[in-house]
Amino acid sequence: MEQTVKVFCKNNGQQYDVPLGSNIQELYRQTGLQMDYFPVSARVNNKVEGMHFRIYKQKEVEFLDVRSSSGLRGYTRTLFFVLSKAAHDLWPACRVVIDIPVSNGYYVDIYKEERGEKKGESQPPITPDDVHALHQRMQEIIDAALPIHRFETTTKEAIRMFRELGSMSKVKLLEGSGRLYTTYYDIDGYKDYYYGALLTNTSQLYLFGLEYYYDGVLLRIPSQQDPSKLDAFTRQDKMFEIFKEHHRWQEILGLRTVGDLNEVIAQGHANQLIQISEALQEKKIAQIADEIARRKSTRMVLIAGPSSSGKTTTCKRLSVQLAVNGLWPVPISLDDYFLDRDKTPRDPDGDYDFEHLHALNIPLLNEQLNALFRGEEVELPRYNFQQGRSEMSGRRLKLKPGEILIVEGIHALNPELTAQIPEEQKFRVYASALTTILLDSHNYIPTTDNRLLRRIIRDHKYRGVTARETIRRWTSVRKGENRWIFPYQENADMMFNSAMLFELAVIKSQAEPLLEQVPEDCEEYAEAYRLRKFLAYIKPIPETQIPPTSLLREFLGGSSFKY
Repeated sequence: MEQTVKVFCKNNGQQYDVPLGSNIQELYRQTGLQMDYFPVSARVNNKVEGMHFRIYKQKEVEFLDVRSSSGLRGYTRTLFFVLSKAAHDLWPACRVVIDIPVSNGYYVDIYKEERGEKKGESQPPITPDDVHALHQRMQEIIDAALPIHRFETTTKEAIRMFRELGSMSKVKLLEGSGRLYTTYYDIDGYKDYYYGALLTNTSQLYLFGLEYYYDGVLLRIPSQQDPSKLDAFTRQDKMFEIFKEHHRWQEILGLRTVGDLNEVIAQGHANQLIQISEALQEKKIAQIADEIARRKSTRMVLIAGPSSSGKTTTCKRLSVQLAVNGLWPVPISLDDYFLDRDKTPRDPDGDYDFEHLHALNIPLLNEQLNALFRGEEVELPRYNFQQGRSEMSGRRLKLKPGEILIVEGIHALNPELTAQIPEEQKFRVYASALTTILLDSHNYIPTTDNRLLRRIIRDHKYRGVTARETIRRWTSVRKGENRWIFPYQENADMMFNSAMLFELAVIKSQAEPLLEQVPEDCEEYAEAYRLRKFLAYIKPIPETQIPPTSLLREFLGGSSFKY
């Protein structure tokens, strides 16, 4: 008699007797579910697993498609795998680096003629014809409906295999992982390692785009909101340049991947890495201040960025550098310009939408800014959050010679916020934590993970909020950013990357215990588990080595700045 195991499917609320050892793909067929977009992965007992995952005990399963963040990550990883195989088929000695998220896609460096993992000075750039050939080969692999096999082996054997293949970034990563076993994937003899689940067949990649972009390629993926079409292409030249600037810094430090970082830590050079990284970041802040001072007509600096991007410390450090240039910063809080509660816009659920641009009294803000720039005195408002109404604060302000306004907030780069202020009087700065270090050459680290970890630590330390609650709210936070911040980031006069190359090694020690407290019986556990699994690759650096002026102190505590 065939042995079975009971599985509860959350998608339809039904329980099934499943043959012991069935994989998730077979379970999906047994349920008869007809999802608009086939499942990419599944939440199994609140851990995200690939469709290869086999069932040997009683489980609770929820199938996930590309409309979920986990599903879209799995789809995207599989595209990375097919792209890497296609490039290898065309140029067997090539090196592929899945580099940075930009322009609603992923920028990929392809070095066609070089076997090693360092870019040669004479390396020719990829051409539009090469991109066309790569696109065609990817489509051929997809059309061939090749199975994607998943294998588990000892980490020692995986290291030997990838060393023979010349994939030294994977060798370094696995050598520092401390794991006994490692999973790798295979498409028609081409082997690769990926952090996280993949699809089971190349034919499941129903939609992708590939375009020539700068001297590399831009891989485009389906929209999470409407998976029937690609995410809209948005040119992000300034964002791309700030990423490239940090790559130049990484070349100075010889640090490109987590394997490189672990090597530096193991060799006892973490302190030197911190000192150089902090100096490079301070140099960038000084350059921004110098540019503001150079533009004699500037009367105000507008600073925007997404959640946990370090805007507050950026403001404080920029203020110091402005003072060095003889400009005395005067801060104005946009929070004081909220409208009375009964005039606040509401979201689709009927709740007050405090992130909406029109939750602010824009006419009053512009009126007072223009008055200040004319040399007049104004009485600033103060918002009474308990009573939900705007009041006059009694604080009067008149700008003195050499003083410059500093305005920080999520809407600071939105042209509508300061529409009545002449453009020459404004200088816009966009700050964000743009993670540039990679796990290995085919596994990038999402910038949102960096910010989420920062926020988990800050929310616990200063707001008494659990990691579970921060993770639960994160989707809503991201929706607000997509609506009110990201569309305007290219309006910036200058961009500032607040992420540090060593950062994840420092925040790891505070983040891991908070993530471990997320209960296994809640949906947020899947994200907490994913983040813990990711952080496990990174060797820790004691936070005692971080200076008190570091931007990271905004989240870790111990800053010499007052918040």
